[in-house]
Amino acid sequence: QVQLVESGGGLVQAGGSLRLSCVASGRTFSRYVMGWFRQAPGKEREFVAFIRWSSLRTYYADSVKGRFTISRDNFINTVYLQMNSLKPEDTALYYCAADPNPIGTPTQGREYDYWGQGTQVTVSS
Repeated sequence: QVQLVESGGGLVQAGGSLRLSCVASGRTFSRYVMGWFRQAPGKEREFVAFIRWSSLRTYYADSVKGRFTISRDNFINTVYLQMNSLKPEDTALYYCAADPNPIGTPTQGREYDYWGQGTQVTVSS
């Protein structure tokens, strides 16, 4: 059973930085795509970024491109989301997700089978 556990959220001022972590367990993730999504109150869940575990190919939503960086540490099965130059509109519950059978460019939540519980990020103006 795949388990994803996020951490690293918190309250930060606009312009600040946070690094989210997602510890993955229960499988070998070499074929997986690992993604980050977020959901703000009253809004739909939206894609943030993904990384292909084996090739390290990354892909970002336009809204975070140039500010966020996704990476992974193979030795400790952890995926990171480094968030810089944070804006109040980045405030959301951030989820880590795993797609075991990635096809193309998986940016839709329905393409991911496994989800973490989420970690809250709040950016004050």
